Amino acid sequence: MTPVETKLEAARADLADRDGALVAFSGGVDSSVVAAIAHDALGADAVACTAKSETLPEAELEDARRVAAEIGIRHEIVSFSELESDDFVENDGDRCYHCRTMRLGEMLETAKRLDIGTVCDGTNADDPGAGHRPGLQAVEELDVASPLLAHDITKDEVREIAERYDLSVADKPSMACLSSRIPTGVSVTEERLTRVEQAEAVLRDWGFDQFRVRDHDGLARIEVAPDELEVALDPAFVEAAREALSDIGFEHVTLDLHGYRTGSVSPETDGADASGRDVVSANVDGASVDDDVPSTD
Repeated sequence: MTPVETKLEAARADLADRDGALVAFSGGVDSSVVAAIAHDALGADAVACTAKSETLPEAELEDARRVAAEIGIRHEIVSFSELESDDFVENDGDRCYHCRTMRLGEMLETAKRLDIGTVCDGTNADDPGAGHRPGLQAVEELDVASPLLAHDITKDEVREIAERYDLSVADKPSMACLSSRIPTGVSVTEERLTRVEQAEAVLRDWGFDQFRVRDHDGLARIEVAPDELEVALDPAFVEAAREALSDIGFEHVTLDLHGYRTGSVSPETDGADASGRDVVSANVDGASVDDDVPSTD
C-alpha cells in the first residue's frame, strides 16, 4: 500500500472500533473526508452534524447538505448563536477558542442525545503548525477525536483521499467562519457578519474562487488570489465592486495588493487596525493607493 493508503486504512480501522461517531461537519474537505471515512467504517452508526449560526454562510450550509447526501451519511443540523457569548463578541485573540468550545459543545450534546460515543472533527496534521489556532485548545479540552491528526494525514493527503472517495469538495478552497473577516478587537455583530456574507456572495457570483472580504469597521478590504488579481484590478470591476459593496453598507471599499492570505486579521499576522489604515491596498473608492505602513506579512 502507498503511505496515504496505509494512513487511510488506519483511520478507518480506528473509527470502526468506536461505538458510533458524530462528525463536526462543515462541508469543507477536511470534515467531509472524516465523514466519508466514518460512514465507510460504521455505516448507519456514523452521523454528520452541522452547527448553524450567524457565522456560517448560507452557501456553506447548502454545500454541507449536498456533500452529506453525496457521502450518503445521516445529516443532523443544530442551531445556536455565538453572539450570545460576550467573550466571543469581544473578539479578542481567543475568539476561535470561544467559538469552537460552543460549536463542539453542540456536537457533544447531539451525540449524547443520539447515544453516540465519539465526536470527531476535521483537524488535519498540518493544522497545529499553521499559525494562531486557539480553537485547537477547545478540541483537546473537550476530548474530541481528530482522526486526520491522529494518523498524520496532511492537507494534501486529505485532498487525495477526497478524490479516492470521489468527493466534489476535493479541490474546495479553505473556508473559515465569517467572524474571521473581522479584525481582532473589533466586536463581532450580526450587522458586520451579514454585510461580509453578502459581499462575499457578490464576489462568488462574479466568478472569484479564492477570496475574502475583511470588514475593518465599515471599510471593506477585498483579498483575492494572486492569479485572480488582474481581474480585480480591471476598472470595470473597481466600479462594480465599489457600487455593490457600498449598497451592502460599507463606507469605503479597498483592494489588498498582497492578495488573499489566511489569518490576515488574526493576532499574529494582523496587518491593520480597525480603521484599515496600515493595509497596503488599492482604494477602489477612488484612484489613490494606501501605503502608510507597508505590511510585512
